Amino acid sequence: MSWKRLAILSNASVKDALKQLDLTAEKTLLVVDKTGVFLGAISDGDIRRHLIRGNGLEDSIGSVYNAQAHYVKAGHFEITVVRNMMLDLKILVVPVVDDQRRILDVVLFDEVVDRKESTNRFSVGSIDVPVVIMAGGKGTRLAPFTQVLPKPLIPIGEKTILEIIIEGFDRFHVTKFYFTVNYRGAMIKAYFDSIKKKNDIKYLWEKEFCGTAGSLELLPADIADTFIVSNCDIIVKADYAEVLKFHRDSQADLTVIASIQHHVIPYGVVEYGEHGVVSGIKEKPEFSFSINTGVYVVNKSCLKLIPHGEVFHMTQMMEAVIAKGGKVVTYLVNEKDYIDMGQWEEYNKALERMKEIV
Repeated sequence: MSWKRLAILSNASVKDALKQLDLTAEKTLLVVDKTGVFLGAISDGDIRRHLIRGNGLEDSIGSVYNAQAHYVKAGHFEITVVRNMMLDLKILVVPVVDDQRRILDVVLFDEVVDRKESTNRFSVGSIDVPVVIMAGGKGTRLAPFTQVLPKPLIPIGEKTILEIIIEGFDRFHVTKFYFTVNYRGAMIKAYFDSIKKKNDIKYLWEKEFCGTAGSLELLPADIADTFIVSNCDIIVKADYAEVLKFHRDSQADLTVIASIQHHVIPYGVVEYGEHGVVSGIKEKPEFSFSINTGVYVVNKSCLKLIPHGEVFHMTQMMEAVIAKGGKVVTYLVNEKDYIDMGQWEEYNKALERMKEIV
């Protein structure tokens, strides 16, 4: 990879940095001035912390990037030393600079560390909570396919959506899962009973469709004080150990993982005021939104807010927590770290994107 793909000018906006991170599929960008002098590095974590503090997407990255980022000088380093530094300090990219600190090349983590060594020394953390997967819906957006198979068993390559979601949590050593099931739930159970699995799976059977939060009422009384809830038709690539730490450090009752999405309106947008007087036209403006991915960290205390025997959704639970004076926070992920498998028009695109993040 050319280092220029990872370079971003110091006067760029946070939104620009997010979009470039998505394009490169890397987690770190190199901040430079107009002459290519290395000034520092900015990661998706730096941006997340910036936004969570209430700052904006249009802000300059000048106050966000790490000016103390590591670099090495051309002709004055050994690759084994750099590799060990990257492993020890969990650095994904190190620029190689000249005497004026102009970037000449980069050392990428994936190019100098083999997979086995990476797993042993650069592994993700473990999390001590169970995961609840909402697998009871009819999947009407994926009809007619879901008239034959339940949505959680839709194949993605050689595996089902549900297996891929579970594997994402396997990286964090999650062993206990609860499936809320209803529509064709017997097929889901039969499928997982027929394959080799290392997870402890319990089934929560809905008698009626209870909504995206209503079925949580079926969780056992001894459920852990904190647990993760996920929809069954989305893939979110996140550091769940960091998400859980953020939830606990924030003293939140509920954390919703949100994805920053960028959308361009493919038309000129007319701005007008009183009596229809046009004040301006914005050609193909771009808007950025933080959307709900359908993955949450939930405290057990929230279960008391679920009305018995009624349809109740996670959005209603969030509103109920806030109304009771509780705390709901959001953890942000990049656009490409979220895939919605729940509609046909996105299915083929999602298959390609899965190759990038899984």
